[in-house]
Amino acid sequence: MSAEQSPKIVIVDESPVRAAILEEGLREAGFTQVVHISEMQSLLARIYAVDPDIILIDLENPSRDVLEAMFQVSRAVKRPIAMFVDQSDSASIQASVEAGVSAYIVDGLKKERIKPILDLCVSRFNAFAKLQEELERTKSQLEDRKIIERAKGILMKVKGLTEDEAYVLLRSTAMREKKKIGEIAQSIITASEMLK
Repeated sequence: MSAEQSPKIVIVDESPVRAAILEEGLREAGFTQVVHISEMQSLLARIYAVDPDIILIDLENPSRDVLEAMFQVSRAVKRPIAMFVDQSDSASIQASVEAGVSAYIVDGLKKERIKPILDLCVSRFNAFAKLQEELERTKSQLEDRKIIERAKGILMKVKGLTEDEAYVLLRSTAMREKKKIGEIAQSIITASEMLK
């Protein structure tokens, strides 16, 4: 792995000894761009400044507040995150999943396990990101359908068209203006509301 190919990895860890174990495991696995953040104050800003590809968070014995702060980071950064903790409970594990932590490893800080954990973390993150993208696209399509139905209703009422005629008019206008049907439908709704 060359330096350009090696992903930029941030280790968030207040313990220099534990961070050194992680860093050594990463370097042995061929990861050359590793940055250690030991100061938890303004953590999000520090992470944004580094702009990493992957984030490793190591928490020896995290309190609820520390875990919640890390979960907030996870929700904000939209990057693969592996979180190492020494002990946990089912509520914390559930919260980590909801916050988008890609890999939550309990009692697993061993340098030889780091590469497989990172690989898992990245593939889980990518799979989740793909699902999110599909969900957003589906929501957008549903929203477009609602807008088109509303615009057809307006055209039927104002111009005395059938549902099919209203749709044909929307579609032909969209093609003529090189726009999406949803955009034309939204224009009709906006104009109709202005004319009320």
